[in-house]
Amino acid sequence: MLEIWQGIQAAFWLIVTFDADLYEIAARSLFVTCSAVAIAALVGLPLGAWLAVSRYRFRRFVIAMLNALMGLPPVVVGLVVYLMLSRSGPFGVMGLLFTPWAMIIAQVIILTPLIASIAHQSIRDLWAEYHDLLISLNTTRSQRIKTLLWDSRRALLTAALAGFGRGIGEVGAIMIVGGNIDHVTRVMTTAIALETSKGDFALAIGLGFVLIGLAIAVNLALHVLSGTEVRDRW
Repeated sequence: MLEIWQGIQAAFWLIVTFDADLYEIAARSLFVTCSAVAIAALVGLPLGAWLAVSRYRFRRFVIAMLNALMGLPPVVVGLVVYLMLSRSGPFGVMGLLFTPWAMIIAQVIILTPLIASIAHQSIRDLWAEYHDLLISLNTTRSQRIKTLLWDSRRALLTAALAGFGRGIGEVGAIMIVGGNIDHVTRVMTTAIALETSKGDFALAIGLGFVLIGLAIAVNLALHVLSGTEVRDRW
């Protein structure tokens, strides 16, 4: 209990004193995660809608594989991205390893199956309701996908928030490809891991409270801006 109380005090002190390192790390965490969620959503949401409206021979197998990829081990993703971006890898010439962009790439690979799978589940139910109407209107597949994405936009916010929740708490992959370099690639989760390894549990717990507060604040802000929870709406 003493360490938890010290962690709360440490978190409060870091915030009220406008600790420069804390705000830099928090800003980098938000940049990496929000960028990865945005890219993963641009890929995953249309992919989920396409899987919902399409019929082809290996559809069930593709959906099963997509669901299985939701459990991709982050350290394996980090290892693969590391090998791809290392000097001896095919993309080593780009010099992305140990930069925030490498961390974003790793998170996009992790988050895309998650967002696509949740989007597919949401849009599949809506497609069952809209199927006859959209077919009777002689719409194209792209028009159906756009309609389903727009009409299920509030439900799809859940997919994006799930991706954000997993991304903001990710440590394995980004530790491998980012290297936890101070003022370059250090984010909240890797900073917590570092402080824990150093034995500074109070600061680690304090950073943990800040990380949780940051995740809650972003989720609440998105809900308020999108109007998902307002009176007279279920």
